[in-house]
Amino acid sequence: MTDVKTPVDQATAGAVKKPGKPIAWPLGLAGVALVIVGSFLSWSYDGTILNDLSINFYPGGLQILTIVGALLALVLLLAEKGPLTRLGSWLDATLGLRTLGAGLSLYMVLILVAIGTESAGLINVNPGAYVSLVGALLIAVSGWLMPLRQLRDLSEAKLPGWFEILAIAVLMAAILFVAAYALGLQDAWSFILCLVFVAVVAVALFRTGVLTWLGFASQRHKRVLTLAAFVVAFLFPFTQNGSDANMSIANQVLIFGATAMGLNIVVGLAGLLDLGYVAFLGAGAYTAAVLSNSAFATVGWKPPFLVVMLVGASVAAILGLIIGTPTLRVSGDYLAIVTLGFGEIFRFSMGNLDGNNGPNLTNGPNGVPGIPDLKVGGFDFGKDHTIAGIDLGRFSNYYFLLLLLIGFVILVFARLNNSRIGRGWVAIREDEKAAEAMGVNTFGLKLLAFAVGAFLAGLAGTIKAHQDAAVSPDQYQFLESAFLLAAIVLGGMGTIAGVLLGATILKLLPEKLRFFSEYRLLLFGLLLVLMMRFRPEGLVASKRRQLEFHEEDEQLAVQVEEERLAVEEAR
Repeated sequence: MTDVKTPVDQATAGAVKKPGKPIAWPLGLAGVALVIVGSFLSWSYDGTILNDLSINFYPGGLQILTIVGALLALVLLLAEKGPLTRLGSWLDATLGLRTLGAGLSLYMVLILVAIGTESAGLINVNPGAYVSLVGALLIAVSGWLMPLRQLRDLSEAKLPGWFEILAIAVLMAAILFVAAYALGLQDAWSFILCLVFVAVVAVALFRTGVLTWLGFASQRHKRVLTLAAFVVAFLFPFTQNGSDANMSIANQVLIFGATAMGLNIVVGLAGLLDLGYVAFLGAGAYTAAVLSNSAFATVGWKPPFLVVMLVGASVAAILGLIIGTPTLRVSGDYLAIVTLGFGEIFRFSMGNLDGNNGPNLTNGPNGVPGIPDLKVGGFDFGKDHTIAGIDLGRFSNYYFLLLLLIGFVILVFARLNNSRIGRGWVAIREDEKAAEAMGVNTFGLKLLAFAVGAFLAGLAGTIKAHQDAAVSPDQYQFLESAFLLAAIVLGGMGTIAGVLLGATILKLLPEKLRFFSEYRLLLFGLLLVLMMRFRPEGLVASKRRQLEFHEEDEQLAVQVEEERLAVEEAR
């Protein structure tokens, strides 16, 4: 028999820890005080850089972020020793302090580098920045002087339902605020520093266990999480003050995300490596273009846009069936090479259907320009609209349409993933021979994966054509397929949130960091190398996917088995 611990015994065990340095806690408090005091002082002599950090007692945006980090460190210190010690029996305050202190120190060093780079050297750095840097270092030192403690299992931490729902709402509101603030930063250094701060806080919260608890709470309130996420996405355009530039980036992210979600069915669920997937996006876009009211459109039939969406998606799905039927007899590297060839064949075909080398269908390399904005039910997507006193431009109109599309794509993916078809895809991905021996129709399911993925990409393509107002063959090169695949690998194969996060990173960062344009592929490759080394399962990986890369993690194996049993009981 195993001993069963009572809640009192567990709480006592959680309080047991090795003795640490007595100076650690006051040292951390001193660091918090110095960071806050330094943030209220001037950091830069030059007020034209980093959105003006040169005014005493009037902190700028980057200084306010530093104050937020210091307050978070204060909460962790109070959880270690103070009125929040009960919280400290659940959360690893020591690891959080170490991470937060080191991250704030890096953040302050980068600010010194930014000031020195943008102005005439470090001579333009005012004392306030050095004071905050010293404070951040003290927080890091105090964290390393504190001992690690034995913690209670966060999966057992269940608070009232209303509190968990409130925590999810606060998290979504924070994401909306950070997204609005970051996209509003025009200075490249300010944007980089904001991303660094967000990454530091996210890692610190993960090390403490806060994000782990939020993950458990989200599992208990999936509908609330989904609703909150779409509410935040819906409110996003109202935070941009009519900025077409930021809304254009957001639309590119949604199109990229919807397309990547379709590829996630092929790669993430069925395990089929497709390197020409962007051709299906192009098929939908070209179908919408030739059926539009553009003066360069080559087809006389002008159906309503809803019909165009279905036609474009169906054309893409048929192409998926055409390429899938003969090629799915091969697998692995051979399948990747065949799909790569298909993607290039599509691009060259669109460039040759100009009336000289073939029928005049796509206007050849010139493509189809002048595609008019959509008009659905009397609503003109090309006109500005004012809602609640806030101007919403052309890109905001397309944003809401794309939001409906991404919702539909997520619904299709989730339903298929949780169905017998999804389990069949996963079985094929894990071991095709074993799946076939168990009676799984491997060829039919693989063909279905290609067709459904292509259908979803075609839907995204029909909207993309009207938003971009033009289509041309050079928009659908192999590099775009590579980025789609990278978004899945980076975010996490077979997941929804991971793919959307990967799509956001790969579309947002190049747009906001244009001064790195010459090194874009270098940074992209470096990011993938680091991911494969330190987190091969992706940023937001499923438990099963994590177990594939961490087979020695017994606790993770138990969690996966418990989730499997829970799903079977629910059925």
